[in-house]
Amino acid sequence: MELRPLGRTGVQVSPLCLGAMMFGEWGTQDHDESIRIIHRALDAGINFIDTADVYSAGESEEIVGKAIAGRRDDIVLATKVHMPMGDDPNRRGNSRRWIIAEVEASLRRLGTDWIDVYQIHRYDPAVDLDVTLGALTDLVRAGKIRYFGHSTWPVSAIVEAQWTAERRALDRPRTEQPTYSILTRGIERDVLPTLARYGYGVLSYSPLAGGWLSGRYRKDEQTGPTSPSRQRLANRFDLSLPENQRKLDAADALAGLAERAGISLIELAISFVLRHPAITSAIIGPRTMDHLESQLPAAEVRLSDEVLDAIDSIVAPGVTLNPADDGWVPPALDPAARRR
Repeated sequence: MELRPLGRTGVQVSPLCLGAMMFGEWGTQDHDESIRIIHRALDAGINFIDTADVYSAGESEEIVGKAIAGRRDDIVLATKVHMPMGDDPNRRGNSRRWIIAEVEASLRRLGTDWIDVYQIHRYDPAVDLDVTLGALTDLVRAGKIRYFGHSTWPVSAIVEAQWTAERRALDRPRTEQPTYSILTRGIERDVLPTLARYGYGVLSYSPLAGGWLSGRYRKDEQTGPTSPSRQRLANRFDLSLPENQRKLDAADALAGLAERAGISLIELAISFVLRHPAITSAIIGPRTMDHLESQLPAAEVRLSDEVLDAIDSIVAPGVTLNPADDGWVPPALDPAARRR
């Protein structure tokens, strides 16, 4: 599998990044099967794995740690911190206290001495950026992590982090992990150009748009993704909402386009993400071996300009069909922030 530069870090990674969210209680509970999936991905040429402390309450990191034992030096390993890891309000967020404590827990679960890319899972405007960047810089200097980045940050925070790092003589974020798919193209407007300007590596998640672009859901069925986790996210999956109907219409049209192009909808969706010049890797998150096998060929698909133009006619550049899919809602939009 052809490798790509991870921004300006000097690190080379595969265009497909193996996402480990579905390994453990949230998905494949059989550890041996999860390990087989990870090994198959590595054998296929993937050298980039992304997980997070919160995935199945640390179980995903434990599975990844077991799978990469003996192969650690060949793998670029990424994990994340921020989401709640218990009821204690200090066991979450972007504080120095929590970052320093939780990186040690992730290292233990992963069975490694270092993390290649340590990511702040979400932006928190209540925490000063120099506090967060200072803690991460100290972890780089201590050898616990090699680089750090963030996930689903708004463009204003991305720019502020770069300027804060320069003013405070701190290391700066090197990667961003945004959601990006044919149905969620909002980051094309300003996030992706800004990341390119600062030389970021970009590992985008959910290229299949949470299952809408898996090929399983067509307009005539009038049913969207129905797993228990999806049912808890009604604003993103409830078909009574017009914005989700628009997603189903688009998915149906894209399925027809993929069929005419002689590829699967999964291949169309993932290769579309990889075609953007600002994207380094697309994170795939298989739950089963069949899922993995259906996604691996996308790395070799090259979409023609005609197909890309047809995609643009179905979902216009810079448009997210349902804003709830953007992954982060600014606190400034809460009623308490807008009304006296």
